Amino acid sequence: MISPPRLPLPSSRETALGIPRHLRCTWDHEWLVVDEGNATVGITSLAAKALDDVVHLRLPEVGTWAEAGESCGEIRSLTSVSGLYAPASGEVLEVSTAPADGPGVVNAAPCTVGRLFRLRVENIAGALSADAYAAHCAHTQGDRR
Repeated sequence: MISPPRLPLPSSRETALGIPRHLRCTWDHEWLVVDEGNATVGITSLAAKALDDVVHLRLPEVGTWAEAGESCGEIRSLTSVSGLYAPASGEVLEVSTAPADGPGVVNAAPCTVGRLFRLRVENIAGALSADAYAAHCAHTQGDRR
């Protein structure tokens, strides 16, 4: 079973779009939290909402190499298929069983129980702060809060 991030999860420390500020995010809507050289990875709540009802996940296998910005899996919902992109380069250490057992957990709690995998981080390329990600999403959605 995948272990949770060791960093505190501040409940009131979110952006205007509800993105927890302790997360680093990518343009492709994945998040990561780095703890002692390892990263816990998932998709953002905005991505989970856009996907709607997640019904199937194809996650990277333990021991495989994930390259930052490259496809490492797939997320299927009732209405679409979306690529899962590695937010950092490194070896996949663990894959969460919670989403595999019930993919809907990705919609219900994408930043906690719906986390997807952990990897040993070798390189983080292009990860944004939660505030920068939220500003980008607000701008691209036409919401200029």
